[in-house]
Amino acid sequence: MSLVVIGGGQAGLAVSHELWALGIEHVVLERDRIAETWRRRWDSFRLVTPNWTLDLPGAPYAGDDPDGFVPRDEIVDYLEQYAADLPVRTGVAVEGLEPGPGGGFLLRSSGGQLTGDAVVVCTGAYQRPHRPQFGGEFPRDVAVLDAEGYRNPAALPAGRVLFVGSGQTGCQIAEELCQSGREVFLACGRAPWVPRRPAGRDIVTWLNETTWFRTPVSALPAPAARLFANIQATGKDGGHDLHYRTLQAMGVNLLGRLAGVDGHYVRFADDLAESVAWGDARYADFGQLLAAQLGGRAPHWPDPPPFRADTPVDLNLRGFGAVIFTSGFRPDYAGWVRFPAFDSMGFPITDDGASTVVPGLYFCGVHFLRTRGSSLLFGVGEDAAVVARAVARHSR
Repeated sequence: MSLVVIGGGQAGLAVSHELWALGIEHVVLERDRIAETWRRRWDSFRLVTPNWTLDLPGAPYAGDDPDGFVPRDEIVDYLEQYAADLPVRTGVAVEGLEPGPGGGFLLRSSGGQLTGDAVVVCTGAYQRPHRPQFGGEFPRDVAVLDAEGYRNPAALPAGRVLFVGSGQTGCQIAEELCQSGREVFLACGRAPWVPRRPAGRDIVTWLNETTWFRTPVSALPAPAARLFANIQATGKDGGHDLHYRTLQAMGVNLLGRLAGVDGHYVRFADDLAESVAWGDARYADFGQLLAAQLGGRAPHWPDPPPFRADTPVDLNLRGFGAVIFTSGFRPDYAGWVRFPAFDSMGFPITDDGASTVVPGLYFCGVHFLRTRGSSLLFGVGEDAAVVARAVARHSR
């Protein structure tokens, strides 16, 4: 059987490792360099989960600071070393995946056409930057970019900065720009938050002792819950609390959701208090989860302090240097995978990573593919093993 793995990020590498362990020949095609998604993070980026979560199959974290947060380039180094003995071909972009003329799969790539009896798609959890719908266009004298286009404060045009999106990325970059002396405005949505180190222990370590990261996709309240923002958090400066209250305290101007644009004038919904209340409710949910599953070992979980939501609903963009969209990502398979294998939101329809629509087609590294941990450095290995075993059964 000829087998192709598309994507050389953490999911593709983990799948390759598990296939190699089962003695299944294959090739991994990566359009750029190893760890390209991590390389595109901004200059000061650090891992948001503790270092012990650098835990791909067969390569647990081996450093001396398991509770620290490694910088971007060390994440890249880790993945490059992991890929060194795997059958990866970099610089080969798969531009189309379609039915083969005699069955199986035809891959149209920058290196020519290839065929395969089975394909594992591992093109990442974060594929296409998302911009929410709003009326009008931003003025041409203000730079508009997605989070991937941000590198550091000095690389932005001078002036104030508006962020649209308030999950992990938006909060982290807003904090950095505020600390650099910029006046920052953050259009806020619904995002969960937790303390970084309750009772002196990292929140990720606490949650890993519960069922949180093993929550199956079937347990979500609705399919759209897969698109909820990640927990507001940061690994910068040793890791610290980062959420609406800490940002407001440092001087970031918090706004409601972006509602419309008319030239230099921007409108925002009057819903900041509602968004904060939603995040506070998720904060309470985390506390209840820890108490229910850890009992007397659970950390103290105080009520959040009061929040002041006196915020403008209109803003004049004159004097602004940039608008940065940090409003998440969406799947982007439809433009190149020519099979009806996806749901209305663009996620693959699978059972344990195997397409239920197209035999021989598999996915790994998708957000909530099987569980909440499916796309994480310390969770993707479990999915990779499941997918590799399914490929082995298919080959037989």
